[in-house]
Amino acid sequence: MKNILYMRLLPLLASCIFMAAGCGRKASENPAADSSEVVSAGLSADDTCSGEDAGPTPLRIRAAGPLARTFNDSNHVHFAHAKRLGIDPIRDLSQAYHTKRPLVHVTTSKNVLVDSLTHSMPFLVPEAARLLEDIGSAFIDSLARRGARGYRVKVTSMLRTPSTVKRLRRVNRNATDSSTHQYGTTFDLSYTHFDATPDAPFLTQEHLKNMLAEVLLNMREEGRCLVKYERHTSCFHVTATR
Repeated sequence: MKNILYMRLLPLLASCIFMAAGCGRKASENPAADSSEVVSAGLSADDTCSGEDAGPTPLRIRAAGPLARTFNDSNHVHFAHAKRLGIDPIRDLSQAYHTKRPLVHVTTSKNVLVDSLTHSMPFLVPEAARLLEDIGSAFIDSLARRGARGYRVKVTSMLRTPSTVKRLRRVNRNATDSSTHQYGTTFDLSYTHFDATPDAPFLTQEHLKNMLAEVLLNMREEGRCLVKYERHTSCFHVTATR
């Protein structure tokens, strides 16, 4: 009798174990991965399971190849465009309002979140400010076309002065005295942190990074910017070119 009861309960037990294994999915992160491939991302309205078998929504992303190789525009080229398009380096914030070219005060918008800037100021030349907004808008639109909403890009650095560059060099070996950030043409976009609304669907950090890479690749192909993939600071270093 015990054997018969056990055989009847075994399928039910296996079913419960299978359902439990599918619940509580977590977003995975792999900041060390540098390649962008045509992939399908798992999207879910939340991290719980319903009684129905609701599979992930596919998220198709254009392949950009190894990001460190694809986005490897020379610092010398960044610098040349920055000097041509940008302002003369300024000493402090008071001079930001008296430059040879007008600067745009960049604030958080529906397309872009401005991070707490510890070594820079929220100012860019008009071309760079417009580029930043267009990247943020394209990122949101690209996700929406694939069925995902609720994410924004995060800008982590903009205009720097010689003194802020000097302070930054103590913690970031990539910062140089000839930083293009001093010309107001350059900004950094994080590829490990994105702003998300509470009801944003589940997306891995890796897929968000590759989605941003797709947008930047399109902008660069249009001749609007140069891009450097920075491993140490986990950001895309972007310089406007027109």
